[in-house]
Amino acid sequence: MNRKGPVLIAVGAVVAIFLGCRKDEALPPGGVEGGTPVSPVVLDLGSVPYPTLSQYHFFEGLMADLEPATGVLPYTPITPAFGDYAEKYRFVWMPAGQKASYVADGQALEFPEGAVLIKTAFYPKVLPTMERRILDTRLMIRKGGTWVFAEYVWNEEQTEAYLDMQGSNVPLTWADENGLPHDVAFRIPSEGECIACHSRYDERVPIGPKPQNLNTVRQYPEGPMNQLAKWVAAGYLESGYPAAIETVAAWDDPQESLERRVRAYLDMNCSHCHNEGGFCGYRPMRFSWSESADPAALGVCIPPDDPFAQGVDYIVHAGNANRSMLYYRLSSTEEAVRMPLLERTLRHEEAIQLVADWINSMPEPCP
Repeated sequence: MNRKGPVLIAVGAVVAIFLGCRKDEALPPGGVEGGTPVSPVVLDLGSVPYPTLSQYHFFEGLMADLEPATGVLPYTPITPAFGDYAEKYRFVWMPAGQKASYVADGQALEFPEGAVLIKTAFYPKVLPTMERRILDTRLMIRKGGTWVFAEYVWNEEQTEAYLDMQGSNVPLTWADENGLPHDVAFRIPSEGECIACHSRYDERVPIGPKPQNLNTVRQYPEGPMNQLAKWVAAGYLESGYPAAIETVAAWDDPQESLERRVRAYLDMNCSHCHNEGGFCGYRPMRFSWSESADPAALGVCIPPDDPFAQGVDYIVHAGNANRSMLYYRLSSTEEAVRMPLLERTLRHEEAIQLVADWINSMPEPCP
């Protein structure tokens, strides 16, 4: 078991710059009070979600630059979710004086009323101009003891994003790091799709901001810092969480074992459905990091519930990826077959190869 202790930070005389929304008419958004920068973010829980993204003032300067305003803190999961190769920026904002608290290594932090999780998807190079195109910004707003979803779709001019909860596809051609073009119909989720992924029993829950996913060093403008310690220093997390946290692997880290990399990938991309109370909780697989150390939870040598494709006889057929339902579903782009069903339409080639290598490396065959 790999347990990493968060970096200990001597707070000393650090200036508390992450303050919340103010409605003081004498103090304009983004002003300074007593030498302390004031967050320009505007969040009236009685009025959100707003019709446009710009009304929140999450970003300073040109909104398309995605430069976080004072009090808008970036974060990055150790293993992020795959979404058709789109890149994502993630941020968190909380009202002044409000903090999240630790629940468990593998559970989302407990967020206060008024907290906002912000995720923006984009492709760095889109044909024909080879310029960045931002597609959507998704908000989860803590309001009335639950999470409210707000989906904002960016216009082609990249000047504004508009509230749209109906869901849509955006066809485009993007270029990879080698300049090769790829077609995609990027899916902007409907409210129902958001609920499907972010629900456990009858409760709406975040997926990414769990201690196990945040317990790593990230680069900030002020320098490198452990993300959990940064949240504490920013006033966004109660101190006193465990000194040792069971931390996920980075799925693309070649220094990690194949098993740990696969488990991390399945945890982020699949476990929100494949858990007790999840959308696919009736299936035998349990892909959360805390459960998947058990091979049976991953489906190793476990027959699928229903007859599947010819020759596919186990969820994971040890030593034979081509006879494994897990590999088959991850490799498929057919809507009736692919896994995950939501958030992707393309094959994640690197992850598929990882899963194949892991399955084929298993020494003991299934009966």
